[in-house]
Amino acid sequence: MTGTEGTDGTEGTDGTTGGTTRGAAGDAPAGTALTHVDARGVARMVDVSAKEVTARSATAEGWVRTTPQVVALLRGEGVPKGDAVAVARIAGIQAAKRTPDLVPLCHPVGVHGVDVEIEVHDAGVRVEATVRTADRTGVEMEALTSVVVACLTMVDMVKAVDRGASITDVVVTAKSGGRSGTWTRG
Repeated sequence: MTGTEGTDGTEGTDGTTGGTTRGAAGDAPAGTALTHVDARGVARMVDVSAKEVTARSATAEGWVRTTPQVVALLRGEGVPKGDAVAVARIAGIQAAKRTPDLVPLCHPVGVHGVDVEIEVHDAGVRVEATVRTADRTGVEMEALTSVVVACLTMVDMVKAVDRGASITDVVVTAKSGGRSGTWTRG
């Protein structure tokens, strides 16, 4: 098995450059091979040094499913621990900046902006995070981490009232910038 440089400018799975992507799976077409493993299946950090710095953004969302009692508290007097929405928002912003410390092969990027929106709905709490950068790689992991940590914080804030609160449906909903351009979940 040999790997060569991917169409996104990343180093190939065997450390060479030039040509089409071939991953640990053998003859996988470009965009279908795992980029964080070499031809032997060993984890590696992708070399993005040859990629151009471009403006990039990513948006992710997730839900905390909870009880009508918690929803009423969030819409009214609040939960026993305090302002759950504000604490979760700050946690999400902080998490986006700390993503490479949590996700081992995630590149440290300059996080230039993070917006965390938290909406209380009848079915629970929807969290959406948008992360922006001007760098050589995208910020999808930062957006996902932001959402997950904001949701975890919300669960921590409401667990005294709802021990069964759960985190669901965490997904990237959009990204822009870089070689692959704009993508939106359909």
